[in-house]
Amino acid sequence: MHYVIFGAGAVGGVVGGLLHRAGVEVTLVARGEHLRAIQDAGLTLDTPDGVLTLDVPAVEGASQVSWTEDTVVLLSVKGQQTEAALEDLAAYAPAGTPVVALQNGVANEPRILRRFARTYAIHVVLPATFLTPGTVVQDSGERPGILDIGRYPTGVDETATAIANDLVKAGFLSEPRPDIMAWKYRKLLNNLGNGINAAITPGASDEEIYARCLAEAEAALDAAGISVVTSEQDRARRAGHITSRGSRNHSSTWQSLARGTGVEIDYLSGEIVLLGRLHGVPTPVNEAIQRAVHDIARTGAEPGSLDGTAFLAGL
Repeated sequence: MHYVIFGAGAVGGVVGGLLHRAGVEVTLVARGEHLRAIQDAGLTLDTPDGVLTLDVPAVEGASQVSWTEDTVVLLSVKGQQTEAALEDLAAYAPAGTPVVALQNGVANEPRILRRFARTYAIHVVLPATFLTPGTVVQDSGERPGILDIGRYPTGVDETATAIANDLVKAGFLSEPRPDIMAWKYRKLLNNLGNGINAAITPGASDEEIYARCLAEAEAALDAAGISVVTSEQDRARRAGHITSRGSRNHSSTWQSLARGTGVEIDYLSGEIVLLGRLHGVPTPVNEAIQRAVHDIARTGAEPGSLDGTAFLAGL
């Protein structure tokens, strides 16, 4: 199959680069200085085994893609960029194109399904960094990542299996899972730490803030009747496969703040706030993290600059 990686940042860049290295046809969709750097000098992929320069085709938008019947879109933009990406895709991609949410959060899949009937979801476990135009860093030293896939809202099919096979060929762990959204909701709970990392100075208060965010989230999910795989299942899936190179100290939300490209906090902590409001569950800590991240983005303050003790005291 031909993969269009729509959003060649940290996750999309690593996935696209490794698929290309494995001999799979890939087109990257990027923008600005990142696009120009890739077009001028190739994609630089910094891996635990060395730095690679990959001559991957890169374009600015869907109008420049050579669409075929076997093209698959891996949508890897941040949640706040999904609507613009779908608007572009809907104008040029054939209606039957499979579109896969290679994204954190759980709000992207229903938005994709409004535009494309063949919608898929990937549970993304892929430590990666993107701070410099033209360069992405693979931060896991054992496997590059775990990318289990399923059809949205449930089920698996031949396309999901074929995508999983290509991801395995590129070095990832990937299995088709009919209950993929239960895994993505577990990742959503894990991603509540993103906003904390983006807003709060690392310290002793982190654990308490996360515990309170998690308790609110679990109560909201329970009230909504949403299925979530257990933390034990999640740990077992990751065990021995994902190891840190020690180079990744900041969440993807922190990285977005550092690059000044907007943040997807509304689809992480904000997703819990939404569920809480829909189902009558108070979520004050998640609300405070959501506001704090937006304040940093709006004012240009330093990411991770809020004192955790003062944050807790102000709740």
